[in-house]
Amino acid sequence: MMKHSFKDWMIAVRPWSFPASAMPVTVSLGYVFAMYDDVNWLNGVWALVNIVIFHAAGNTWSDYFDYRRHVDAEDTFGVRTLTTGMFSPKEIFRLSAVLLFIASAAGVILWLRTGMPLLYIGLGGVACSVLYPFLKYRALGDAVIFMAYAFLPTLGTVYACTLQIDWQVLYFAVPVGLITVAILHCNNTRDISTDNRANISTLAMKIGGKASIWLYCFEVIFPYLWLTGCAMAGVLPLWSLMAWLAFIPAVLNVRIAAGYFKGGSASIASLDEATARLQLFFSLVLTVSFVLAGLVG
Repeated sequence: MMKHSFKDWMIAVRPWSFPASAMPVTVSLGYVFAMYDDVNWLNGVWALVNIVIFHAAGNTWSDYFDYRRHVDAEDTFGVRTLTTGMFSPKEIFRLSAVLLFIASAAGVILWLRTGMPLLYIGLGGVACSVLYPFLKYRALGDAVIFMAYAFLPTLGTVYACTLQIDWQVLYFAVPVGLITVAILHCNNTRDISTDNRANISTLAMKIGGKASIWLYCFEVIFPYLWLTGCAMAGVLPLWSLMAWLAFIPAVLNVRIAAGYFKGGSASIASLDEATARLQLFFSLVLTVSFVLAGLVG
């Protein structure tokens, strides 16, 4: 067993990826502030912390199986904690198991503080985390990410805070979820050749590189049109139009993505990081818009 510093363990769980899971919950808390008077904020914070722990468990779980399937190798863009020998596969597996146990235990306590709907939502989240590696190898990763980081956390957070199943959350879960899925999708588009070598299947591989770029553009641009329609229809506050403040970064990302047509995978090597920043900015602005709607009306 190798000795590792705290920094090493942080690298292993990839905290820079946590906004992908934390932001849907954060936006949900903003929505709750705007729409509800009787709110259990402790449960909301609990849900936020817990989904981050689940995310850390999912990261390490996925890394373990990616290494075993040779999806991550020395010449790929993927995580290098295993390919460089920083950690052994057994260490990453054990870390993932411990994190999953902690998150599950905390989830059970939150369920006992709320009600049965949260149990079903939580079980769905656990299933997404555990089955993700196997489903993403069969071109279902995008769908799993949307469920795990859009549909389930928004519905679950609002229920944990209010004890209400509020289907209205889907109106903002769609745009946040699409941009979150775009992080994975551009990553998979970049990795088409190496994923093909590993004998797995992703949505990007199924539809090809060029179509994948067009799908990516849809995933980062359509959310603004969707929010505008929702605001005009009155199902979301007019303040949510503030999300257009994040439109310029989305356009810049589209320009980077378009470089694929001439430069290939190398031209989008860092597009996943840029998309993660877009998701963070978009979600924060949307959260602020909900808070303003609650304060100003």
